[in-house]
Amino acid sequence: MVSDKVSYIGFTCSYTPLALIEAAGYTPYRILPVGDSPDQAGQILHDNLCPHVKRVLDRALSNDLPELDGVVLLNSCDAMRRLADAWKKARPADRIILIGLPMTTDDSAVAYFERELSRLVDTLGQWSGRAVSIETVRASIKKYNQLAVLFESVRNRFVGRGIIGGAVRLQGLYNMAVTRPFSEAYQTIKGFIDDLNSPIAEDTGIPIFLFGNVLPDPEAFGLFESCGVRIVDEDLCTGSRSFAQIEMDGERKIFSQLARGLLRRPRCARTLIPMTPGAIAGEVLSRATACRARGVIACTAKFCDPYIARIPGVREALRKAGLPMLHIEGDCTMRSFGQHRTRIEAFTEMLRR
Repeated sequence: MVSDKVSYIGFTCSYTPLALIEAAGYTPYRILPVGDSPDQAGQILHDNLCPHVKRVLDRALSNDLPELDGVVLLNSCDAMRRLADAWKKARPADRIILIGLPMTTDDSAVAYFERELSRLVDTLGQWSGRAVSIETVRASIKKYNQLAVLFESVRNRFVGRGIIGGAVRLQGLYNMAVTRPFSEAYQTIKGFIDDLNSPIAEDTGIPIFLFGNVLPDPEAFGLFESCGVRIVDEDLCTGSRSFAQIEMDGERKIFSQLARGLLRRPRCARTLIPMTPGAIAGEVLSRATACRARGVIACTAKFCDPYIARIPGVREALRKAGLPMLHIEGDCTMRSFGQHRTRIEAFTEMLRR
């Protein structure tokens, strides 16, 4: 169990406004579905439910978390709503808030999310015992934008020439940045960038674009590499999707700008463009082409309905473009992920021919 004097607020979704949590005097702590907590969530939740949610609940039931001053959950899907219900049963003394997350990005969705963000700030202020000023929020957004710029520099180098430690190291940096105080994360990433000019060994693995929902364990990326894969770019909610700049013009309402920026960052499968609901297929193809991948691996959690619904369209778009795709599902444990080794090796061997 982690223990220190930092005041943590737990969260689980890459759409969570980290800047608002930091502005209220807290450190955002993403409850990643990692670790060796025993399977206990089945005592409260149905077995055929998102393993991301169940692994998060397993950590809560096992007290495999730092001391939390509260938990912010986003109403992103039915499984997350069930997590909010289960959390209250498992840890009734915890303060928890469920924030609505629109499925679209139009003006009405932005207006709704703006009100939800305002409600979140009021709640965080009540928890901390101090009001959160607009100036503090603006300053916090600026800080996280600076962190996003640093990560963009790292990702650009990762896509273009590679970095020391490869995808394993990059995922470790992402995990650190969503679980440690901002100042520590910023200095760590900045120090890493200062060393980017160090020479790295040539990687002869097959270049692959990776996309999906949750894949936070750096060991999983090590498994890819051991199978002859070289991840040249990714789009994961536990990866680059967590850090994107929020455009600020200094004129519009601060919560409106934040709501718009969060909703329009790289999307997961549950966020739709109403007129083009299958747009994610084109987005995956565009990203895979841009990084010159020779194949695509879709890595998703079992029972994730949004991704189950989108995968066929993505596969077809890639097929037409001549890009092979491998889809693997897991339960957010390396035990499950390791079972796919043979399939990953076969996919890699096929691409070598």
